[in-house]
Formats: sequence, C-alpha cells, structure tokens
Amino acid sequence: MSHAEDHSGDRRDFLYYATAGVGAVTVGAGVWPLVNQMNPSADVQAASQMRVDVGGVAVGTQLTVLFLGKPVFIRHRSEEEIAEARAVEVGDLVDPIARNPNLGEVPATDENRSMPDFSGENTGEWLVQIGVCTHLGCVPIGDGAGDFGGWFCPCHGSHYDAAGRIRRGPAPENLPIPVAEFVDETTILLG
Repeated sequence: MSHAEDHSGDRRDFLYYATAGVGAVTVGAGVWPLVNQMNPSADVQAASQMRVDVGGVAVGTQLTVLFLGKPVFIRHRSEEEIAEARAVEVGDLVDPIARNPNLGEVPATDENRSMPDFSGENTGEWLVQIGVCTHLGCVPIGDGAGDFGGWFCPCHGSHYDAAGRIRRGPAPENLPIPVAEFVDETTILLG
C-alpha cells in the first residue's frame, strides 16, 4: 500500500467536514436576517414598560391609564375598602387564584392581590389591575360599583369586589394583576 492510499480517507474526511462547515455558516448567515426581523422593534420594546406617577391619587379614588392597549386601574384604597376586602374568605370566591404574575399561582387573598409600597410593606393601600372583564373583555365601572363595593361590568352583570375578585356573574376569573412595582415613593413601573 502506498503512502497516498494510506491518507486518502483522512483527506476526504477533512474535505467533507470543511465543506459541511462552510455550508452551515453560509446557511446561518442567510437565515439570521429572516429570524432577526421577527424580534420586536425598538418602539415596541420601549412601550413594554410605563412609569405612572401616583402622587396625586387621593385615598378612595383611582387612576386609569392605558398600557399595552388595555386600561389599568390603579386604586388608592381607603381603610374601609381594605378591611372589607380582607374580610372575604377565599372559599367564598368564584375564582380562588390571585391572578398575580408578581407572585405566581397563590390564593386570591387581598394581600396577594394588593401591591406592596416602595418599602416592600403590603398595607393593601394600592391595588393595580388590568381593567378588562374576564367574561367578554368589556371595561367594568369602578368607584364602588356593583353589589360588592368594587367594579361592575354592566354588559353582562359581572360584580367584582374591592380587591378585583369576581363575586357574581358570568366572568370566570378575577381581574388580572399586571407586572408592577414601586420604583420610588410615588412612581409605579408597569411591565
């Protein structure tokens, strides 16, 4: 056997691997722009967060802001509203899950639905929720409307309590809580 015949397999293997490598890099370079165009644009990424100044929201009132195309209710609850919401037993609720992505899947107690302040203490003073009825997407009326002192959806008769939990009507779930946190004493960051 000659020296050339002994190494022909190694050379052939090298050429196969080198060709395959160059082909893979070429395909990757061609496909990357197609995949990269599916990423969200800069203006969409910028709109995925919103800072809301709640310094002027008086106790017992709410501020409604539009975030990602949906109304978000930011309620500065009174002591009476907090006490009423905390007196409700989870077993009496239609939906026993808090629907709070900040905490995961936890029981729908008022403490698990209200928002901690800047110091991290959850006094129940702030309630932030997406204001879209979970039945058919209507926007509920607030400021103590309905039979449970919270929100009422007049379209189909869903009643929510002072913690945004469904109490009566066709809605299957509590009003969802958005990802939110206080970034200073008077500013909430949504998203």
